[in-house]
Amino acid sequence: MYRKAFLIAASAMLANPAVAQTAAPAPAASAAHGVAAGAIVYDAQGDVVGTIVSTDGTNAVVDTGTVKAALALSAFGTSPKGPTLGMTKAQLDAAASQQQPNSAEFRAKLVPGAAVYGSGGTEIGKIKEADAQFITLTTPHGDARLPIAGFGPGTNGITIGLTAQQLEAAIKGAAPQK
Repeated sequence: MYRKAFLIAASAMLANPAVAQTAAPAPAASAAHGVAAGAIVYDAQGDVVGTIVSTDGTNAVVDTGTVKAALALSAFGTSPKGPTLGMTKAQLDAAASQQQPNSAEFRAKLVPGAAVYGSGGTEIGKIKEADAQFITLTTPHGDARLPIAGFGPGTNGITIGLTAQQLEAAIKGAAPQK
């Protein structure tokens, strides 16, 4: 019912420290439905689901204390208490657990030529090579070597927690100066 993907902050995703220092910050949080970092999320009965740890203007990462799951901003509603979801903490934990990025099924998809999508849902590149720790991603702006932990299943397929613009800025910032 809801889109789920595991996201890691842009600076934590990038394997190259020079790239991490130049990664663009996430856009300001959406004011719609009170979805902003630090906001407590409730279910339809008013029980706490978790806390929003970040948002990129398209998705919000909810930490339930058990899992961190990215949900489309459109998945949130409002209540007098604050932002709400149509699922309980237990339901979100169960749904997110089924989407584990370390599963053998998911890892089997991390092959050369596989498309990778950014947090905005746009294809941002293709896998050039993958090993047990890193994936080299080929984009129109160059290659980026990223930790495998930064990749997860998404609605379009393999997803990372960066937009195309954030990855492009990081790649350009890490390029050697001439």
